[in-house]
Amino acid sequence: MMHRALVALGATAGALALSACADPDQTGAESAAAAGTTANGLPRTPWGDPDLRGMWPIHHLIGVPFQRPEEYGNRRELTDEEFAARVEQLRGRNERYEEEISSNKMGMGHWAEATEPQRLTSLLVYPENGRFPELTERGKTLAASMGSSWSRTYWDSPTDFDTWDRCITRGLPPSMFPFNYNNGIQIHQTPGYVVIRLEMIHEARIVPIDREPLDPAIKQWMGEPRGRFEGDTLVIETTNFNGVGGMTNVGIPGSPRGDTPTTENMRIVERLTRIDEDTIQYEMTVHDPEVLTSDWTAAYPMKRDPGYEFFEYACHEDNTAIRNFIVTSRIDRARQAEEGGE
Repeated sequence: MMHRALVALGATAGALALSACADPDQTGAESAAAAGTTANGLPRTPWGDPDLRGMWPIHHLIGVPFQRPEEYGNRRELTDEEFAARVEQLRGRNERYEEEISSNKMGMGHWAEATEPQRLTSLLVYPENGRFPELTERGKTLAASMGSSWSRTYWDSPTDFDTWDRCITRGLPPSMFPFNYNNGIQIHQTPGYVVIRLEMIHEARIVPIDREPLDPAIKQWMGEPRGRFEGDTLVIETTNFNGVGGMTNVGIPGSPRGDTPTTENMRIVERLTRIDEDTIQYEMTVHDPEVLTSDWTAAYPMKRDPGYEFFEYACHEDNTAIRNFIVTSRIDRARQAEEGGE
């Protein structure tokens, strides 16, 4: 009953937040006239907060690996020659997508959205070599028990699949990193709330501003965020995770491994700073010393695109593929047992 009450309360808060939001495409001139500008001359909301509203998809980052290839060392950007190679690498992918657009069809090419070459060598900026930290002994033990449709041969129960397979959540941190498709991120604001709406699994992260932390006993799939403004930067600190979701998964291009475990004590700090009319500088630092030998930080630019539209994410918890994987695993094991007994 307590859980249902909390869910209902959260849903009500989210509905109020969204209903109160002004048009996310409100022009900078209108905002500035209502409430002035930030220190760098960018608009504020009518109630005085830095204005982050709008559509900020991250499909331009698909070609940037999460973890930095070792040959780049501590370099954050590609050389001209390396960048030319990346342009060529992404050309075929984009051409397949555009061919389907021009022929008015939607096939396999649309499983890989078109993207833009970037000079970044990785999304990870700390450790300085852009490499994902090693796991602790406990982290290795937890990782060995994790699985998904990407990394197992046989499945015996729904919990052999990760939360993304089961259409529950892509989770945090993964939800804030690019994938081959469904990269839409939309930000709404209203007095006392910021809402980060995600195209993947149609989730909405409701971030209360300047509120006391939630009781530590309450755990959630995406954790519980609390926001505050430090100058022109929105700082979001998220705790209260349930320790079930993965810290990384194969859905992040260039991810160091399939699934990396998390614990209930994971803490994530995000910083969003609008640096010009069309760019938000995004940064995320993850702290979970039970499973990681050090923290890690990722950073990237979010680009405003008012013309971007969300596609429906038609995933549901009665995903028949889960049952099919389990049934065929049993059949295959039984067949192997029969063959082995002959």
